[in-house]
Amino acid sequence: MKHIAPNILHDWISDGQELAVIDAREDGEFGADHLFWAVPFGMTHRETRAHTLLPRKTVRICVTDDGTGRLAGSLATWLETNGYDDVAVLAGGTKAWKAAGYVNFSGMNVPSKAFGEWVEHHYGTESVDPPELKKWIDDGRKMIVLDSRTQEEFTRMSIPTGIPMPGAELAYRIGDLAPDPDTLVVVNCAGRTRSIMGAESLRRAGIPNKVVALRNGTMGWELAGLQCEHGRPERFVPGTPRTLDLASKRATAFAGESGVRTITPDELKTFEADKTRTLYVLDARDPSEYRAGHRKGSYSAPGGQLVQGTDNWVAVRGARIVVVDDTGVRARMSAAWLRQMGHKDVFVADNALGSETGTGLPDLAPPAPTISAATLARHQPGTAIVDLARSVDFRAGHIRHAIWGVRGRLVSVVPKLKSAHRIVLTSPDGAMARFAYAEVKDLTKAEVLVLDGGTAAWRAAGHPVVADRTDPPDDACIDFYLRAYDRNSGVEEAMNAYLTWEIDLVNEIKRDGTIAFGVSAAH
Repeated sequence: MKHIAPNILHDWISDGQELAVIDAREDGEFGADHLFWAVPFGMTHRETRAHTLLPRKTVRICVTDDGTGRLAGSLATWLETNGYDDVAVLAGGTKAWKAAGYVNFSGMNVPSKAFGEWVEHHYGTESVDPPELKKWIDDGRKMIVLDSRTQEEFTRMSIPTGIPMPGAELAYRIGDLAPDPDTLVVVNCAGRTRSIMGAESLRRAGIPNKVVALRNGTMGWELAGLQCEHGRPERFVPGTPRTLDLASKRATAFAGESGVRTITPDELKTFEADKTRTLYVLDARDPSEYRAGHRKGSYSAPGGQLVQGTDNWVAVRGARIVVVDDTGVRARMSAAWLRQMGHKDVFVADNALGSETGTGLPDLAPPAPTISAATLARHQPGTAIVDLARSVDFRAGHIRHAIWGVRGRLVSVVPKLKSAHRIVLTSPDGAMARFAYAEVKDLTKAEVLVLDGGTAAWRAAGHPVVADRTDPPDDACIDFYLRAYDRNSGVEEAMNAYLTWEIDLVNEIKRDGTIAFGVSAAH
């Protein structure tokens, strides 16, 4: 196995060739301390993330961890076993990187969040403090408040009078939403990035309305002593806006300014056939539209979320990125921001959708012996249930007496179940449980089964689940980088720390030296 020193990796990052830097730790561990360009790639999700994030097996890869080398070595070995032929391990991991004088970062989706802070500074994005917005609402000012997060996030908590409008939809639908140029437009998210990017998307699109971002989003709202609303039923409804032509002109102008190139469906086919370059085909529409019909081989990447968390879809620096949609507006707005983020080869392919339906994600989990929800509900002594859901999902609802575990760390869980003669594995849909089956089988003499259909099937059969926000405790959630809202203590302190961290990213990227944003950076 090849090991490289930090200075070699630093040179690789800057040499313009394709490169994936992946971190073998679980997401929560990764979020505490990592390289700027690294993508979380814990052993728990290795099959699915390799399939979507590393589609070309000859791509150059560097694997890192916290410095022990154990996790990085295991992941590198797994990659090589599965056909990846250019894999190296960063000797000494993040500790060696820092010791060499380079900068480490905390948090998730750091490149996108740092880009958001750069956008605010570069374009002078205007913002409003929560108390002032509250006064505007109380005074009945002529305005609309647009929430640029996902529908799920909006339902969980929202600003009073807010309208759910995921980020990619803003420039697409603003002509319908605010036809009067005297209507003030306020864009919010949970923190800063999507507020800034949403507001600046409207400004870059050239709408005549005054546009401001809600400074620090719902976090800032609550820190100011104001109350969010919870469980609101309003939903974003897809459909072609009446003002499509206007939106198209605006998006085309912004994409042109940003250097986005347009390709034909035939040119996209040529890209797809090229085995010398990594290609990501990303569908910027709403997920419901994607599921109804999409291009085979493309992935659902709703534009606003794509820009705010680009490393969820793109792991290879220097790859080709093609963005598609039905009308070209959402694709062009998303592609323009990707170009300004520093991605060089970003394209929009018009008329390139297909008729594939569903999630677009293959079921990669191997088969395993199963047990039905009905049989499991007839509790038998000696049966232990291990739930491999994300820690936050386990907290929200799990089968009574189930034990939470992380797939990549089951060696510390299964041996404790010595009295069990049967171990039943479950996960939200059963896939993660099937991935873990063989690994658990090697750790125990007990019978091992997978709950057919996972915890979703258990719920669908009408069986109860229990919720416990303290199980697992915060410090055990190595699989998920807890947001301030997810914590059981120190929530206000965590909000302040997060906002301070986000604002300071502008200074941190200057220290790093490998990061450049703007159209010129993409040349």
